[in-house]
Amino acid sequence: MYEHSASSRELLDENASLRARMAFLLQQAERNHAIMCRHQAFDLEIVGAGTFPELIGTIFRSLPVISELDIVTLSLVDPDADIHTVMDRLGIDFGLFPELIFVGSEDALGFGETIKPLLGPYRPEAHDKIFPAPPEHLRSVAVVPLLRNRRMIGSLNLGSCDLTRFTPALGTDFIEHMASIIAICLENVISNEMLKYIGLTDSLTGVYNRRYIDRRLLEEIGRARRQSYRISCMYIDIDLFKQVNDSVGHQGGDEVLREVAMRIKAELRVSDALGRFGGEEFVVLLIDADLASATLVAQRIRCSIADLPFELSTGEKLDISVSIGVATLDDFERDHAIEGVAQELVAHADAALYQAKENGRNRVVSFD
Repeated sequence: MYEHSASSRELLDENASLRARMAFLLQQAERNHAIMCRHQAFDLEIVGAGTFPELIGTIFRSLPVISELDIVTLSLVDPDADIHTVMDRLGIDFGLFPELIFVGSEDALGFGETIKPLLGPYRPEAHDKIFPAPPEHLRSVAVVPLLRNRRMIGSLNLGSCDLTRFTPALGTDFIEHMASIIAICLENVISNEMLKYIGLTDSLTGVYNRRYIDRRLLEEIGRARRQSYRISCMYIDIDLFKQVNDSVGHQGGDEVLREVAMRIKAELRVSDALGRFGGEEFVVLLIDADLASATLVAQRIRCSIADLPFELSTGEKLDISVSIGVATLDDFERDHAIEGVAQELVAHADAALYQAKENGRNRVVSFD
């Protein structure tokens, strides 16, 4: 009788243990399914990202949540700063993405010859460059290479305050798969942004082209109407530029154009826009600037060009000057189409430029 009771209790205990085990496994399966669903939704979100800030914003916003991480950063290999330069010129505010890191070479990522994920404890001396602002109790990290066609374009850097989260013994198939999708999306978005930049910039001087300025002016007029600020426009022309080409050739003329663009840009704010309208003509949009302020900037530009001779690669030195017409949009004439208002503003600046030329060149004239 005692043996029968003991056997019954053992069976009951075993059944209870099996039920607990099954409940645990079921709970784990449900949790894994939920994680998988979240990651599938994340994959769809980043695949659908159309711009660089949209993509990296999604990575930094969503990945820590769905993967239960304490920090996520992204390193991009950018040896000649091409990516950074183009994104900056397209107006991306890198201050919004402190988790984004640019490195000069693949070696800076520390993978060595074996390009495999590096998992293990967090070590400040080894990881401070990829986690520049780590959480206080960061304990383990995974540094996952981002590969495209056997070329490393960067690394996805994951960090946790749990020491056991990332260990060398952990399987890496899942995070490698995630990194491969992120790498594809990054390459596609960066390529698209590069093409966008090429289509909106002047290949000789690197400043914007007329297409960009025309589009930007329409956007700014609409914004200025809503927020009640002024927009000013400068029309700039290099004086006697044909004589420059005749004296130093077209290569020398190209050097002058690049240097003029650089000197103009040095006097502008980040919010302003400089474009080459073709030939030796440039147009500047000054955002939230009245006529007096714009005229002052125009005088600074004129002086920066006229006061310092241009030194060409041949050693020749040239005295160059510009004439500038300035106009300001004060009354937005809200009943009028934005396109017409934009054309009128540029036409007013062009008329003032014509007057500056008629008055002897190397001067600034404001449209009244």
